Amino acid sequence: MATVELSESSFADTIKQSPIIFVDFWAQWCGPCRNFAPVYEQAALANTDIVFAKVDTEAEQGLAASFQISSIPTLMAIRDGVVLYSQAGALPQEGLNELISAVRDVDMEQVRTEIAKASDEATQD
Repeated sequence: MATVELSESSFADTIKQSPIIFVDFWAQWCGPCRNFAPVYEQAALANTDIVFAKVDTEAEQGLAASFQISSIPTLMAIRDGVVLYSQAGALPQEGLNELISAVRDVDMEQVRTEIAKASDEATQD
């Protein structure tokens, strides 16, 4: 599947409907973003069970601000509605493939347990 463009209005629904989603925050004027685009597109075509989305930070400034995107490209990986990875910088193909595998392999039950524990500790303080 090719990449899809996300906006503030489509972001929440896409997250709810997609077990795994990668989001590339980018802008047309950004050289590293343009260099990363073919790598990202190739990963999207090779992993059709994952949604590979793009957010144009110029057009979607509110969405970029809500995720505190201060440097682009920034790649975010979300699984079952939980942000597992968010880091600025373009990855080489091998690095992106390794990240995709790592996100697939995450034990989400353990992640939910850790989130619940951290939430409980925060409310006790």
